[in-house]
Amino acid sequence: MLGVLETSDALRRARDAGLDLVEVNPKAFPPVCKIMDFGKFKYEEKKRQGEARKRQALIELKEIKIRPKTDDHDIDFKVRHIERFLEEGNKVKITCRFRGREITHPEMAMRQLQVLVERTREVAIVEVEPRMEGRTMTLILAPSNKGKPKRRVEVSGDAVESSAEG
Repeated sequence: MLGVLETSDALRRARDAGLDLVEVNPKAFPPVCKIMDFGKFKYEEKKRQGEARKRQALIELKEIKIRPKTDDHDIDFKVRHIERFLEEGNKVKITCRFRGREITHPEMAMRQLQVLVERTREVAIVEVEPRMEGRTMTLILAPSNKGKPKRRVEVSGDAVESSAEG
């Protein structure tokens, strides 16, 4: 810290050091300046922002589409996909699309969505309840905070808990 200097004196000192005079706080009285390599400062700042962006958790919204007449076997596959998406930390939007006269039986779609919720309740929580939007009924699931479900494994007569591997 050099204290209060004349602008010309501060510029001369910066030039002698081969650096730049950068105004840090122009609203202060007197304005606060710093002698530094401005190019290096901007480079390091950009690098820090890039690192922060990398560390930021990206949550995607994955979509699973079903119909009111989707068969049980197909629902099994959809459940596996939903579980995989949730374990990756993504949210899942389940969309049930009505075609033709199927719209007259929304309870069929509601029943299917409830089955999906029941079968994924260990890894998911319902974020948005099922609701009609035009000819579709949608539901959004988010990963639960419980982490991986535990399962019991027999090892030489003793019961041991281990995390589920999927």
